[in-house]
Amino acid sequence: MYKFFLKRIIDFIIALLGLCLLSLLLVMFTIGLYFANQGKPFFFQLRPGLNGTVFKIIKFKTMNDKKDATGNLLSDAERLTEIGAFVRKTSLDEIPQLLNVLKGDMSLIGPRPLLPEYLPLYNEFQSKRHDVKPGITGWAQVNGRNAISWDKKFEYDVWYVEHISFILDVKIFFLTIKKVFVSEGINMQGQVTTEAFKGN
Repeated sequence: MYKFFLKRIIDFIIALLGLCLLSLLLVMFTIGLYFANQGKPFFFQLRPGLNGTVFKIIKFKTMNDKKDATGNLLSDAERLTEIGAFVRKTSLDEIPQLLNVLKGDMSLIGPRPLLPEYLPLYNEFQSKRHDVKPGITGWAQVNGRNAISWDKKFEYDVWYVEHISFILDVKIFFLTIKKVFVSEGINMQGQVTTEAFKGN
């Protein structure tokens, strides 16, 4: 009942309320990132969702597109803007994904959507993460986020899929708020972005 019906209704209501309550922040950061990123405040990328179906995710753009003398993009650390670093540290870059939740591409709680190129690299166990809609936050995020290994991340994702419930989602929601305030597990030590998954 919850997994197949109530979860979607709760997602829609909370996402709509969230967009209304955070509208001022959305406008402020859109303007700030517009100037920091040469007119590009948002970042769009294809991600696999439920059953591996690909959709376009929207986030605040935290890195600019500056290139070196040969035309190659600078490193992530060099392209991360000051406002982008703040937005990422506070997880505010995820706010625009409330639009993905309204559309039905995502849920508030679920395994984080990764990259389409990872799909053929998953084994049967890891593929189970796509048995539910991806989420803005999830069990792996409140248990280490990007600071844990890929194996552990998939283990948490599949555990969530197999134990999904209203009580678990409420627990993840409040643990996420706690994680945002203490800024835990944003990246692996010494890295600005997560290391790419290379398969098993």
